[in-house]
Amino acid sequence: MNQAYIAGIAPFFIVHNVTASLSFYGEMLNFETVFQEPAHDPFFAIVQRDGAMIFLKAVEADPLPNSSRARDARWDAYVSVPNPDILAAEFISRDVTFTQPLQDTHDGLRGFELTDADGYILFFGRPL
Repeated sequence: MNQAYIAGIAPFFIVHNVTASLSFYGEMLNFETVFQEPAHDPFFAIVQRDGAMIFLKAVEADPLPNSSRARDARWDAYVSVPNPDILAAEFISRDVTFTQPLQDTHDGLRGFELTDADGYILFFGRPL
Protein backbone atom coordinates (compact mmCIF):
# COMPACT_ATOMS: atom_id res chain seq x y z
CA MET A 1 0.00 0.00 0.00
CA ASN A 2 1.35 3.43 -0.90
CA GLN A 3 1.19 5.97 1.83
CA ALA A 4 0.94 9.72 1.27
CA TYR A 5 4.02 11.71 2.29
CA ILE A 6 3.64 14.34 5.02
CA ALA A 7 6.18 17.11 4.40
CA GLY A 8 6.00 18.82 7.78
CA ILE A 9 3.94 20.46 10.47
CA ALA A 10 3.89 24.06 11.64
CA PRO A 11 2.95 25.33 15.09
CA PHE A 12 0.53 28.26 15.17
CA PHE A 13 1.56 30.77 17.85
CA ILE A 14 -0.64 33.56 19.17
CA VAL A 15 1.70 36.51 19.70
CA HIS A 16 1.49 40.00 21.18
CA ASN A 17 3.07 41.72 18.19
CA VAL A 18 3.72 40.07 14.83
CA THR A 19 6.35 42.64 13.83
CA ALA A 20 8.34 41.95 17.02
CA SER A 21 8.05 38.21 16.44
CA LEU A 22 9.24 38.60 12.85
CA SER A 23 12.24 40.53 14.11
CA PHE A 24 13.13 37.79 16.62
CA TYR A 25 12.75 34.88 14.21
CA GLY A 26 14.43 36.72 11.35
CA GLU A 27 17.33 38.48 13.05
CA MET A 28 18.11 35.99 15.79
CA LEU A 29 17.21 32.61 14.24
CA ASN A 30 17.62 33.39 10.51
CA PHE A 31 14.06 32.42 9.57
CA GLU A 32 12.67 34.00 6.40
CA THR A 33 9.31 35.75 6.36
CA VAL A 34 7.43 33.94 3.59
CA PHE A 35 4.07 35.66 4.13
CA GLN A 36 2.64 38.55 6.09
CA GLU A 37 -0.72 40.30 6.01
CA PRO A 38 -0.97 43.19 5.62
CA ALA A 39 2.47 44.22 4.41
CA HIS A 40 2.65 47.10 6.93
CA ASP A 41 1.95 46.32 10.61
CA PRO A 42 0.90 42.69 10.00
CA PHE A 43 -1.50 40.76 12.19
CA PHE A 44 -0.50 37.42 10.61
CA ALA A 45 2.76 36.03 9.25
CA ILE A 46 4.55 32.83 8.36
CA VAL A 47 8.27 32.33 8.95
CA GLN A 48 10.31 29.47 7.58
CA ARG A 49 13.81 28.08 7.71
CA ASP A 50 14.47 24.97 5.69
CA GLY A 51 11.69 22.52 6.64
CA ALA A 52 10.63 24.36 9.79
CA MET A 53 7.69 26.75 9.51
CA ILE A 54 5.85 28.75 12.20
CA PHE A 55 2.56 30.65 11.89
CA LEU A 56 2.31 33.85 13.96
CA LYS A 57 -0.92 35.74 14.65
CA ALA A 58 -1.91 38.62 16.90
CA VAL A 59 -5.48 38.25 18.15
CA GLU A 60 -7.59 39.48 21.05
CA ALA A 61 -5.96 36.93 23.38
CA ASP A 62 -2.63 36.69 25.15
CA PRO A 63 -0.03 34.08 24.18
CA LEU A 64 -0.31 30.93 26.29
CA PRO A 65 2.93 28.93 26.12
CA ASN A 66 2.81 25.35 27.39
CA SER A 67 5.29 26.16 30.16
CA SER A 68 2.79 28.56 31.74
CA ARG A 69 0.32 25.69 32.12
CA ALA A 70 2.46 22.60 32.78
CA ARG A 71 6.14 22.63 33.69
CA ASP A 72 6.50 18.99 32.58
CA ALA A 73 5.14 19.78 29.09
CA ARG A 74 7.08 22.97 28.50
CA TRP A 75 8.01 22.75 24.81
CA ASP A 76 5.74 24.48 22.35
CA ALA A 77 7.67 23.11 19.38
CA TYR A 78 10.25 20.41 18.76
CA VAL A 79 12.43 21.35 15.80
CA SER A 80 14.25 18.36 14.33
CA VAL A 81 17.88 19.28 13.64
CA PRO A 82 20.40 16.73 12.29
CA ASN A 83 23.34 18.56 13.90
CA PRO A 84 22.29 20.68 16.89
CA ASP A 85 25.94 21.46 17.72
CA ILE A 86 26.40 23.43 14.49
CA LEU A 87 23.07 25.25 14.91
CA ALA A 88 23.87 26.10 18.53
CA ALA A 89 27.19 27.63 17.44
CA GLU A 90 25.38 29.70 14.79
CA PHE A 91 22.83 30.97 17.32
CA ILE A 92 25.55 31.75 19.87
CA SER A 93 27.31 33.86 17.23
CA ARG A 94 24.06 35.87 16.99
CA ASP A 95 23.89 36.32 20.78
CA VAL A 96 20.81 34.11 21.13
CA THR A 97 20.19 33.21 24.77
CA PHE A 98 19.37 29.57 25.47
CA THR A 99 16.99 28.62 28.27
CA GLN A 100 18.67 25.20 28.34
CA PRO A 101 22.19 24.80 26.93
CA LEU A 102 23.27 22.33 24.28
CA GLN A 103 23.39 18.98 26.03
CA ASP A 104 22.43 15.32 26.01
CA THR A 105 19.13 15.20 27.86
CA HIS A 106 17.90 12.59 30.33
CA ASP A 107 15.26 11.49 27.80
CA GLY A 108 17.68 10.56 25.03
CA LEU A 109 17.95 13.73 22.99
CA ARG A 110 20.80 16.08 22.07
CA GLY A 111 19.85 19.69 21.70
CA PHE A 112 19.05 23.00 23.32
CA GLU A 113 16.08 25.18 24.20
CA LEU A 114 15.35 28.81 23.63
CA THR A 115 12.40 31.05 24.36
CA ASP A 116 10.94 33.44 21.82
CA ALA A 117 9.63 36.97 22.38
CA ASP A 118 6.24 35.67 23.60
CA GLY A 119 7.53 32.95 25.92
CA TYR A 120 7.15 29.98 23.57
CA ILE A 121 9.84 27.38 24.17
CA LEU A 122 11.43 25.72 21.16
CA PHE A 123 13.69 22.67 21.43
CA PHE A 124 16.19 22.24 18.60
CA GLY A 125 17.67 18.77 18.55
CA ARG A 126 17.67 15.11 17.59
CA PRO A 127 17.57 11.69 19.22
CA LEU A 128 20.93 10.42 20.50
